[in-house]
Amino acid sequence: MRPLALDHAARADALAALRATAAADGVPLDVLVIGGGVVGAGCALDAATRGLTTGLVEARDLASGTSSRSSKLIHGGLRYLEMLDFALVAEALAERSLLVERLAPHLVHPIPFLYPLTHHGWERAYAGAGVAMYDSLAWASGQSRGVPRHRHLTRRKALRRMPALRKDALVGAIEYYDGQVDDARHTMMLARTAASYGAHVATRTRVTGMLREGERVTGVVVRDLESGEEFEIRAAQVVNATGVWTDETQAMAAERGQFQVRASKGVHLVVPRDRIQGEAGLILRTEKSVLFVIPWKRHWIIGTTDTDWSLSKDHPAASRTDIDYLLEHVNTVLATPLSYADVEGVFAGLRPLLRGESEATSTLSREHAVSHSVPGLVVVAGGKYTTYRVMARDAIDAAADALGGQLSRAIPQCVTEDVPLLGADGFAGLWNRRRLLARRSGLHEVRVEHLLRRYGALVEEVLALIADDPTLAEPLGGADDYLRAEVVYAVTHEGALHLDDVLTRRTRISIETFDRGTASAEEAAALMAGPLGWGAEQVAREVEHYLARVAAERESQTMPDDETADAARMGAPDVVPVVPRVD
Repeated sequence: MRPLALDHAARADALAALRATAAADGVPLDVLVIGGGVVGAGCALDAATRGLTTGLVEARDLASGTSSRSSKLIHGGLRYLEMLDFALVAEALAERSLLVERLAPHLVHPIPFLYPLTHHGWERAYAGAGVAMYDSLAWASGQSRGVPRHRHLTRRKALRRMPALRKDALVGAIEYYDGQVDDARHTMMLARTAASYGAHVATRTRVTGMLREGERVTGVVVRDLESGEEFEIRAAQVVNATGVWTDETQAMAAERGQFQVRASKGVHLVVPRDRIQGEAGLILRTEKSVLFVIPWKRHWIIGTTDTDWSLSKDHPAASRTDIDYLLEHVNTVLATPLSYADVEGVFAGLRPLLRGESEATSTLSREHAVSHSVPGLVVVAGGKYTTYRVMARDAIDAAADALGGQLSRAIPQCVTEDVPLLGADGFAGLWNRRRLLARRSGLHEVRVEHLLRRYGALVEEVLALIADDPTLAEPLGGADDYLRAEVVYAVTHEGALHLDDVLTRRTRISIETFDRGTASAEEAAALMAGPLGWGAEQVAREVEHYLARVAAERESQTMPDDETADAARMGAPDVVPVVPRVD
């Protein structure tokens, strides 16, 4: 299987293929997936690797919703053991092992966490039994674990691992491991892998309605937000994988659906690595849930909140109250407290929770559900990032069951357990050769390691850009963790169409710098202009739009509550106007 570059031409080809399904002599797709988050991209890969003709449409950018705003963890959910949800934890741990070892070792890697103990005796026994069960469930999953086992630490050893902790904040600790992922890159790579297996992937393509023949859904109406064109796409089965937008998408079929999705807002802070001295993450109890302090490259991620959200789902806003809540709770264990001035970045995401179990969002189910209440329309919702592959499998199983009577061939079972994402094959060998890669490319070994962790075996495509234009080996101004080549590659291979796509999702500059990426905006837009055919007017629009978005987010984060924060965030335009492409 040859990697497909998701460039501007690939998008045009995908749109042409999707448009052709509604022509007089057109053949409908077997499966059309709505939603370019992790579940939608997983569904597209699952369907394509079963030999089904597949399309995926996303209203904005890949992972532009929840799937770029998670805690960046691939984990079993240690707290769900207390809820006695052993099946969910075991399922998630099996997926964690698959991702770390087989499916995406270049994107998912183990990281250590400390669970501080604050009571002598009983707490170590209680928490230790829970973490031991966590490890045992991973072994029992039938997958190789891929992460080290837990261990008990005295207070002295725990403080050696995390000198930032107050000495009176713990009497000891348990260290255990989970997985970490750049969620936006992983979702993008899922979609790109699906495209390489033949799926037609089109971003900035918004579904505006559904097609019906009697009671059956037979396709959708979409609008290309780049050109304004509206057209139909025909499909034997449509999969609604739109996360927190599930109810709105379901309503297009004039059906309420068998379940509803409730949005829970989770806010995270990003602070520089030197603000917290330590070698492991932290998991802390709060009165409502748990709080993570997560190592993230040269930074820490602190989160998350867990509150009901009923305002704009496109741009959930973090308020000053959210930020103060996180700072207050993390400061209870830090010897040197953090202040608002230490915060580099803030991001807020919405968890799609199945409605019904409890009024408190922290206790709503993280299980997923699949519905086929309307012929031709499969709905998948709920779940958690780690179990996206299982959710996709179940959704495409439902679509395949319905397709069985329509196709003259048997539909294979799910094979994604054995389908590595692009960049995974050969990663281990290249990682071992990173010193030689550095020598050959002229880059520092640290730079090569950075590239391998982001692109895996596809690193050669990035290095080819540098070989053709050595200026691309220079760091991007204002964000020297990233090379100029990565901005160009995001456009030529990873489907980025706008400046926000690059600074917010293909890289994480928007949350990893104190200026939120504003110092990098002009240079990045200029690098994107060539491959996208932008003129000076479009470059200026892209920069103006990005600066307005950052300003609106900053203002929202000074507001006292969700309503005023949402109003401030909505002050920035949602869509960048597009000047006709220069050919």
